Amino acid sequence: MEMQQIRYFLALTRTLNFTRAAEECNVSQSALTRAIQALEGELGGALIRREHSKSHLTELGKRMLPLMERCFESATTAKALARSISQSDVAPLALAISNSVSVELVMAPIAEVFRTLPGLQLRLEHGDGDRILELLKNGEVDLAVAGPLTDGWDRLDRWPLFDEPFEAAVRSDHPLAAENVITLEKLKPHPIFVLKGCESRPASARIFEARGMPSDTVHELAALDDLSAVVAQGIGVAIFARSTPRRDDMRRLPIEDLPLTRTVYAYAVSGRKRETAAGAFLSLLRNSEFTPA
Repeated sequence: MEMQQIRYFLALTRTLNFTRAAEECNVSQSALTRAIQALEGELGGALIRREHSKSHLTELGKRMLPLMERCFESATTAKALARSISQSDVAPLALAISNSVSVELVMAPIAEVFRTLPGLQLRLEHGDGDRILELLKNGEVDLAVAGPLTDGWDRLDRWPLFDEPFEAAVRSDHPLAAENVITLEKLKPHPIFVLKGCESRPASARIFEARGMPSDTVHELAALDDLSAVVAQGIGVAIFARSTPRRDDMRRLPIEDLPLTRTVYAYAVSGRKRETAAGAFLSLLRNSEFTPA
């Protein structure tokens, strides 16, 4: 399998048209067709099926697409890294991490970029979902990591990193700490604290309202540390995403009837050029194994 074949295949998936894909790759249509046929021969099946003037991906093509994208991105990033290191370039990297996502989750890829790029200049921004979108739209950050961003802006590229549920957190001597699984009904007598601006907050608010827990009985705090602090003082119950770092003085409990999960994504702006450090970080992030505790 050659990188040129992968490049042609990716162009074809974008255009679903052999003529336009050949023009995009600056090759003849016959050369592109031969390359795709050779790739199909190596993979043992058709990747794209022609139907008159239209084409569509086969099931094999759909399954191969994310793998090919990752392969091509990794190769491109490796070349850019080698060039940047040889030229001793300064490599700026501006990231936005949602308040609802622990920065510890992305520290391993950040550390690897620091080891790889001696000229790395890192800038980290934090905010709620609206702020993350604003930073991306304005070009103030290269990439972002957040839960679902859903304002309808069609220029967002997104790559799913992991899925997770939400849990209750109580101090280890709290009356609920003896439970293995709890319900929303059991939470009602206790003050409940949630993260203000969390991307999943509107969905959780609807669930709470439907279960007789109106918004004025749920308290919103601005930071994950604030949630931990009220739990540590035994004031009430906090709702955390499962990936939030755990503390020895707290008990985390699944909520049996809270049908709320979220996907954490990496985000970038479609069509916007990514610099070397951003490309390296995104490649490392997408290849990371996330195992929220």
